Amino acid sequence: MLGAIRRKFASGGSYSLTRFAASRQRVSFLIENEVVLVPGCGSARNVYRLAFLGRTFSLSPMRVLASNVQAEASLQKWRLFSSESGDLVDAVVPLMAESITDGTLANFLKKPGDRVEADEAIAQIETDKVTIDVASPAAGVIQKFVAKEGETVEPGTKIAVISKSGEGVPPPEKVAEKAAPEPSPPAEEKQIPKAESAPAVEKPKTPSPPPPPPPPPKRSATEPQLPPKDRERRIPMTRLRKRVATRLKDSQNTFAMLTTFNEVDMTNLMKLRSEYKDAFLEKHGVKLGLMSGFVKAAVSGLQNQPIINAVIDGDDIIYRDYIDISIAVGTPKGLVVPVIRNAEKMNFADIEKEINTLAKKANDGSISIDEMAGGTFTISNGGVYGSLLSTPIINPPQSAILGMHSIVSRPMVVGGNIVPRPMMYIALTYDHRLIDGREAVFFLRRIKDVVEDPRRLLLDI
Repeated sequence: MLGAIRRKFASGGSYSLTRFAASRQRVSFLIENEVVLVPGCGSARNVYRLAFLGRTFSLSPMRVLASNVQAEASLQKWRLFSSESGDLVDAVVPLMAESITDGTLANFLKKPGDRVEADEAIAQIETDKVTIDVASPAAGVIQKFVAKEGETVEPGTKIAVISKSGEGVPPPEKVAEKAAPEPSPPAEEKQIPKAESAPAVEKPKTPSPPPPPPPPPKRSATEPQLPPKDRERRIPMTRLRKRVATRLKDSQNTFAMLTTFNEVDMTNLMKLRSEYKDAFLEKHGVKLGLMSGFVKAAVSGLQNQPIINAVIDGDDIIYRDYIDISIAVGTPKGLVVPVIRNAEKMNFADIEKEINTLAKKANDGSISIDEMAGGTFTISNGGVYGSLLSTPIINPPQSAILGMHSIVSRPMVVGGNIVPRPMMYIALTYDHRLIDGREAVFFLRRIKDVVEDPRRLLLDI
């Protein structure tokens, strides 16, 4: 069977099928995954699984190649989901995550006639979770776009044609001139002049009085006066915004959500940050913020109350022996929630570095789906926008979320005296089907104790 395929490749042919069956139905051959270009003999595919007589053998990636060139000839890897025909190369939508089947062509980053380099982004695809760039498969000049902005596209959809040499592609100025509609001639030029004739003498007519204007419609006393439609704008929702809206509403419909509150004196944590911020930056190359302190406090609280880190799955409860903290980040395109993996194994510097990296990717749109998948607990910091108090919504399929808020100097009683203190309200929204009020209050109390006295982390008390 393999020999037949080799002979087929050697003769210049290629297989487009993904499954080859021998005369006996119990013998099957599966070809999948990456495509390689073999100079002089067409394309070949990697063989990954071989089923024989009802048994499946796990094979390491094996190339099915038939080559009539020298053994030392280099193999040039074919660009995934791109096709070329001589000088022209098609730019197509790349593969997405397994959970994403299509996307919306948000906008083109280039224009026809622009020169692009290999792997340079020429368009952006907006999905339910992230924005994906469509890269040029080769260096050249964009000949034309074959898809329009706003269209729904799938992996493999052709969106542009690239000319490697740039021959026959007009410059961007001429393309714009060609696309612009020609102005219509003035109305005077369209009229055909008529032959001159003697003016006819008409008898003057007595002008009739204009008809009276119609009476204005009577409005009932209860009819509201709506603003005119020309003062409203209707724009379609982005895929990310629709996805966020759906998940938040599903969260409200699924969970029995309850929120408990507490307040934290930020004096000691802010003092710790002020004293060691310069030395911390010099050693670790990242600024010491407050988020790392709350992440460490959340890890301690989740270790003390494992039910907060658990989740309901049907009739079972899944306890997670790892802690992945999701950090809610607001971006111009919508809310994204990147994940800090294995937070229980990180120190303050590791957490700050990971937060900075993920926040930058989220804001510039380069964050991947893998970096947002999973998570066992979420922290949302509305205090950066000035929020004083809120009730956050659980991020499914998690069971709880911690809400941080702005720091406000308030009068507090300390040692019998009223003194000003930097205070923050914290909120924990939890799934009351799984978590009782006792565990929720103990968890929030642990957050308060660790933030107010970070030395507890060193002594593990």
